[in-house]
Amino acid sequence: MISVTRLDLADARILLEGARTEADRIGVPMCIAIVDESGNLIAFERMEGGKVTSATIAIDKAYTAAAARRATHEYGQASQPGNPAYGINSAIGGRLMVVGGGLPVAVDGVVVGGIGVSSGTPAQDQQVAQAGIDHFLAQISA
Repeated sequence: MISVTRLDLADARILLEGARTEADRIGVPMCIAIVDESGNLIAFERMEGGKVTSATIAIDKAYTAAAARRATHEYGQASQPGNPAYGINSAIGGRLMVVGGGLPVAVDGVVVGGIGVSSGTPAQDQQVAQAGIDHFLAQISA
């Protein structure tokens, strides 16, 4: 038997709050998804003005980051022609994302979930996701 540490709804709300605050600060309305360590959706927010098409992308970025325990932008680099993970973006029915904006959420070195953000540039999405994580980690260590 194993014990699993995972994000709960209260944690997801903290992550959303941090990400939303950064999205507001940079002036880009985002779609923000929070998943547990297995990639199952816990919470989602489409900010007013967030792109409709970004909803699924944000969820899949969070899924990839948590389930694969790796940032989506890292897959972007590794999935280019000639690299070891070329073509991986077609895996899992196309759910595996290779565009920046999905980050694993780790506590004490253990991945407990993921955050996925979409509607801006990949760099903006990643920045907003990181802000969510930073806010969350500050809250749980306070």
